[in-house]
Amino acid sequence: MPRAKPAAAAASSPRLERADWERAALHAIADGGLDAAAVEPLARQLGVTKGSFYWHFANRDELIAAALARWEQQYTDGVIAEIASIDDPRARLVQLVTRGSLSASAAHFHAALAASAEHPLVRPVLARVTARRLGYLVDCFRAVGLPPAEARQRALLAYAAYVGLIHLEREAPDELPHGRARARYVDHVVASLLGPAA
Repeated sequence: MPRAKPAAAAASSPRLERADWERAALHAIADGGLDAAAVEPLARQLGVTKGSFYWHFANRDELIAAALARWEQQYTDGVIAEIASIDDPRARLVQLVTRGSLSASAAHFHAALAASAEHPLVRPVLARVTARRLGYLVDCFRAVGLPPAEARQRALLAYAAYVGLIHLEREAPDELPHGRARARYVDHVVASLLGPAA
C-alpha cells in the first residue's frame, strides 16, 4: 500500500517517479561510489524535499536495491536481449565484446560499484550479474562451435579482459588506447578470442 505523501512535499515539490530516484542514485554511484547515493544530496539534486523520497521508498537501502535492479536489467538483461536478435553467432560475440570494450559509461559505473563489492546489497547483485554474463558468453562461444570446456575458458578470458579494462579505466586511464587505437585494440581482443574472420 503506498505511503501517504506529506502535504508540504506534495504542494512544493515536482512530481517524481521511483524511476527518477533510481536513475539519480545510479548517476551518483557512477560519480562518487555507493556512499554518494544518499537521500539528502539526491533530493537537492532533484530539486525536491526528502518527503518526495519517502513517498516512494521506505529507506535508502530500498532505493539502492531498486537502483541496482535497474542497472542489472538495463546493462545485463537488456543488452543480452538486444544481442540475442543477431542471428550469426560470431557477429553476436563480436558485438558483445565491442560493446563491452567501448562503453565508457558502463565501465565507469561497474568500477564504482566494484569498489563496494562487499556491501550486503551489492555483493549478490554483482555475483548474479557476473554469473548471468558468463553464462551468456559460454552460450555464445558454444554457438560458434566450441566444446563446453573451451567455451567456458574463452568466456572467462573474455570477461576477465572486460573487468581488467574497467579497472584500468579507473586506475591508469593513460595506459589505455583511445580513439582509433581503442577500436584496433577491440579488433585484437576479438581476434584473440575468436580467431580471424573466415
